[in-house]
Amino acid sequence: MTKNSISEQTENQAFQIAKATQKPNQTKEQTKLIAKGIEKGITEYKKRQKAKARDLDKKRKKLDAKQESLALNENEHHDIALSKKQRTMQASDTGSPHYYTSFAYIMLMITLAWIIFHMITVH
Repeated sequence: MTKNSISEQTENQAFQIAKATQKPNQTKEQTKLIAKGIEKGITEYKKRQKAKARDLDKKRKKLDAKQESLALNENEHHDIALSKKQRTMQASDTGSPHYYTSFAYIMLMITLAWIIFHMITVH
């Protein structure tokens, strides 16, 4: 089938429509001419619908690509936020109350040991 040829299905549809709308005393040749006009109309309609479908498909693909890139960016931002949070947590591990409590306890023990040592050595 070439670019300009009309499908058999379209020809049959056009001829059926032309026959259904046929007026009394209308010749076969007039009916054939009407059918040809209807064929052209159907063909033009199909071309326009295909063009619209192509345009919509292009737009859909662009939107899909945009959504995918946005999702990737969102995942990257989420990963960055997680890594910042992890770094913050690691940095705050040294500043946790448990760390300070342990440090204070050790300092207290050292101080007590120093006091006891001096008490023993003075007497």
